[in-house]
Amino acid sequence: MWIVILYFWAINALTLLVFGWDKLRAIRRRRRVPEKWLLRLALLGGSPAALLGRWIFGHKTRKKRLTTLLYAIAALQAGAIYLFLTYSSV
Repeated sequence: MWIVILYFWAINALTLLVFGWDKLRAIRRRRRVPEKWLLRLALLGGSPAALLGRWIFGHKTRKKRLTTLLYAIAALQAGAIYLFLTYSSV
């Protein structure tokens, strides 16, 4: 169980760092992190950090497609966690 907790801490830390890095690159008008990579990190479990990164950095807030996909990923993950906790004997 600890490995799962460590994984989620690590993927969320990485996701937050990448969102911050992308915002810094945007400010400096440098090459950006593709949105598909930001979404992949969220899909791998970093959706809380992705949403937090958008809020902290004010980043990608005008991208409606990205916003919709991030919230959809977060909702699916929340549903999966709920089902896991409800129907497992943890």
